Amino acid sequence: MKKPLGWYKEKYGSYLWGLKKMYLLMEKMHNRGQDGAGLGCVKLNTPPGFPYMERIRNNQSSPWMNLIKEVEESYAALKFEKPEIVEDEQALTQFFPFAGELLMGHLRYGTHGDNTLNACHPFIRANNWKTKSLMVAGNFNLTNSEELLRKLVDLGQHPRQNADTVTVMERIGHFLDEENQFLLQQYLQSGLSIKEAFKRISEELDLQKILTYSAKHWDGGYVMGGFTGNGDAFVLRDPNGIRPAWFYENEEVLVMASERPAICTVFNIPYADIQELDPGKALVIKRGGQVSLQSFTDSRPKTACSFERIYFSRGNDPEIYAERKKLGRLVVPGILKSIDQNLENAVFSYIPNTAETAFLGMMKGLESHLNRKKTELLKIEGPDISEERLEQILNLRPRVEKAVIKDVKLRTFISDDAGRDELVAHVYDITYGILKPDQDTLVCIDDSIVRGTTLKQSIVKILSRLRPKKIVIVSSAPQIRYPDCYGIDMSQIGKFVAFQAAIELLKEGTNSSIPEQVYQLCKHAESNSKLESENFVKKIYEPFSEEEVSNKIAELLTPEGLTCSFEIVFLPLASLREAIPNHTGDWYFSGNYPTPGGNKVVNRAYMNWFEGKSGRSYA
Repeated sequence: MKKPLGWYKEKYGSYLWGLKKMYLLMEKMHNRGQDGAGLGCVKLNTPPGFPYMERIRNNQSSPWMNLIKEVEESYAALKFEKPEIVEDEQALTQFFPFAGELLMGHLRYGTHGDNTLNACHPFIRANNWKTKSLMVAGNFNLTNSEELLRKLVDLGQHPRQNADTVTVMERIGHFLDEENQFLLQQYLQSGLSIKEAFKRISEELDLQKILTYSAKHWDGGYVMGGFTGNGDAFVLRDPNGIRPAWFYENEEVLVMASERPAICTVFNIPYADIQELDPGKALVIKRGGQVSLQSFTDSRPKTACSFERIYFSRGNDPEIYAERKKLGRLVVPGILKSIDQNLENAVFSYIPNTAETAFLGMMKGLESHLNRKKTELLKIEGPDISEERLEQILNLRPRVEKAVIKDVKLRTFISDDAGRDELVAHVYDITYGILKPDQDTLVCIDDSIVRGTTLKQSIVKILSRLRPKKIVIVSSAPQIRYPDCYGIDMSQIGKFVAFQAAIELLKEGTNSSIPEQVYQLCKHAESNSKLESENFVKKIYEPFSEEEVSNKIAELLTPEGLTCSFEIVFLPLASLREAIPNHTGDWYFSGNYPTPGGNKVVNRAYMNWFEGKSGRSYA
């Protein structure tokens, strides 16, 4: 916030106006993380003897709600015990931890590692020098944490963990320390007193310079924000623009979030007023509120994550909404082929909750197809068509039912393996009595298929109770073939059903030696320190068409004892690029990684699979 807290009290009636906005932002974006939450605050004008940097974290069920509840209870207790304090700006900042000008909220999506409190952001690197104290939070996966750890050791550090969050913070912290020491020495030599030197350091600390040195060896997808204890702040985005970042600024506030609609709703501002943070850029905010957009690294070709658009982000962004509808529309040709153009005996539905928008697009595509068919039929009938036949043609429309009901809010494709089989069997239920038994084909669209575990163990089994002639599962995303090491962390290649299908096809055909050949290519590259040079795993899929792999996936995911036929239709990769032209990051579908670290991760993931090793393919 750019103004003193009293300014917000006078205009909006509360010293805690900013804190309440942070509550709402976290609530609007709780889809981005349900495994942990954190709230950080830096206060600009606390006197010595009082804390200027505060943090609270929670990793219980609905962590953002628990966190907000804890903060509110703390405020209520203070108001009850010392009501005069909450009406005094200076006293409130001293005695209430989150009455401050800089606020940072984070929601953790625990795709890897533990879900302990220590894994929750923000992280703090504390120091008695305000300009050396650092608070960091972000959405990021770095592919080269081991290399970054070694570089920290070379700088004389001894990091406590080998996690990318720790290496990022400690690397920024190292260059923050160095810049402080350099400026202090310079100012003291010029004749300034220590007190005057500290004041000048706070005024002239160059965050852009610090970030440039810090990010020099980072490889991955990241958006991260940080506060220094004196009140400077930054938000930066990786040079490929893999992770999303949006911001809004006016004379009283600067706000940054991963999703644009959250800012629109919470601050009641037009969609067009929110700006995207460009790849390779950092927003640097000085203590006094001055904001500058600065480069901290060279920009590269933008490869923004397409899976954000398909699945992860909320669908109330108008562009994402339109893209998801188009995904559904573009998969229609594959559906029509699967049902032999027989719309009369087909019932269409979707697998909640994230596939609903793609379902609307699918229905638009089917309606367009039927309109063309109606036109052809009317031309054939000619002007002498009977009223009955005319009505029959005009009434042709897709049959729509809500076949699947989701009972448990659980992202099963990344949940812990323990107890998984039991969980997925109870995630969904069905609506009975909506099909003509043994006559209708049931078509259900989903946003993506990763492992296929939920399909095989729950969805297909339970849909078969409706006694369809055929079940067609439609994915509005292409086949997920490769690990994602930048965004949604899907790192074990052997768990992808598309990979399993390709391996089975190789075993069944004349290409059974290819898995061994790919392994040897990876090992040779590793021995020559060139594992990042090429994605050798692409060779696993080269002998087969997308349709061949889809058919084998359906075979692998057919539950034992299924009495109806079963087919899976995936969106073609070319159609993805048509639907989402501005987010070209599709490495999990195509294998085209935008950074060298991506190739290293996929090749290492393959070697792990081949050698029977489990676990993440990068640190």
